[in-house]
Amino acid sequence: MADSSTADELAIRALVHRYSDAVVRRDEAAWAETWAEDGEWHIMGRPTKGRDEVVALWRTLMSGFPFVVQIPGSGVIELAGDQATGRWSMTEHGRGPGGTGMLTLGLYRDSYSRIRGEWRFARRRFDPMYMGPADLSAEPLQIPADEEGSA
Repeated sequence: MADSSTADELAIRALVHRYSDAVVRRDEAAWAETWAEDGEWHIMGRPTKGRDEVVALWRTLMSGFPFVVQIPGSGVIELAGDQATGRWSMTEHGRGPGGTGMLTLGLYRDSYSRIRGEWRFARRRFDPMYMGPADLSAEPLQIPADEEGSA
């Protein structure tokens, strides 16, 4: 049983890293593959459901940033058969329109589903803790409390 749990945790960690890698490379197809068909993405207070809608929102958001590097940090995963939840810190460096640099620090709260043997995001919610200059001179943001059923 421990081998199965370890393999599942490693597969979910790889999923999170593939997601960030696709952001850095601006690879829409690779990013889309990390999502379940009916996946939900909650970002910046905006919920979006269904892979096509999630990808369309990603495309719109990415168009505002000519340069982005996303670095996943520490994470915790709780397994429950073919479902799991997770929580990850995230660091993102970007340059917006006009060349302004920005640092985003935040927290992803995830739900995962194993679909045809592959782990995918069933739900991903991003809550920023800080958005502003890299020198951390902007005020930190209030992180919302965990929702029912999230890690």
